[in-house]
Amino acid sequence: MKKSITLTVVANMTSNYSEGLGNIGRVQKVYKNKKTYASRSRESLKNAIMVHSGMYDDLKTVVDGATQKEVSEEVNVANCRALEGGYMNTKGNTYVRNSSFYLTDAVSCDSFINETRFHNNLYLASNYAKANNINLQEKAAEAGLMPYQYEYDKSLKVYSMTIDLEMIGKDLNFKTEAPNDEKTSRVIALLDAVANLTLVVRGNLDNAEPIFVVGGMSERKTHYFENVVNVRNEELVMNDDLKNKLNEGYSCGLLQSCIFKNEVDIIKSLNPKSIKKFFEDLKAEVKQYYGI
Repeated sequence: MKKSITLTVVANMTSNYSEGLGNIGRVQKVYKNKKTYASRSRESLKNAIMVHSGMYDDLKTVVDGATQKEVSEEVNVANCRALEGGYMNTKGNTYVRNSSFYLTDAVSCDSFINETRFHNNLYLASNYAKANNINLQEKAAEAGLMPYQYEYDKSLKVYSMTIDLEMIGKDLNFKTEAPNDEKTSRVIALLDAVANLTLVVRGNLDNAEPIFVVGGMSERKTHYFENVVNVRNEELVMNDDLKNKLNEGYSCGLLQSCIFKNEVDIIKSLNPKSIKKFFEDLKAEVKQYYGI
């Protein structure tokens, strides 16, 4: 029986930022194949999906030694969507509930090339200097003038997401369960978030929608296509393993944007749906799974 959804996505997205060094912002990176690759961590990606899907709209937090999600007999996964991503609450009794969906890091397809951007707060400093009769050239520090710089990366990245349909809406800690229509709504909200994902990075809006997506309903709760989706030299690698897995009852979707150099070959070899059609069909299967 098919009891999960597995997706692997190629998207053109920015990285998130890790520790800075002075006034220098550094993008998060991973090291593999003796090279450095920019990445967006699974935690950052998960938070963006929870926010974008509206799953965090009913989030309540408490501070009890640590800042954590509020959990109780009255507030649990069955009636609080914000807890669907998992929780550990140590207020009183300790309760732990794993997430209903899992993500990998979104890792760039090409090795990292540093693009540094330089900025300053000259307008704000000038405004303060004018209001307080300060000579900006002579007393820049007093006016608060501060140059800063940060690494910038926006590149094709690959990530995978798997949703455990049997776990959605269930909280075994309190022996409660959401009705099937609510479960359906939550899964569809997650899929819509992936299909239309946007990220706010340093005050800028970033479109991170899928350019290519493959997967569907699955019997296995694993990132089934994680190891067979690769991009090299701006071309999607269409190997036999990818095609064989696709033929096991899965499908793929393509945004015809000419981002992939071999877009024509992808259409001929994989017969992809549009991104919109891919997610519409998948959401219909979710409704059927829950009997809606």
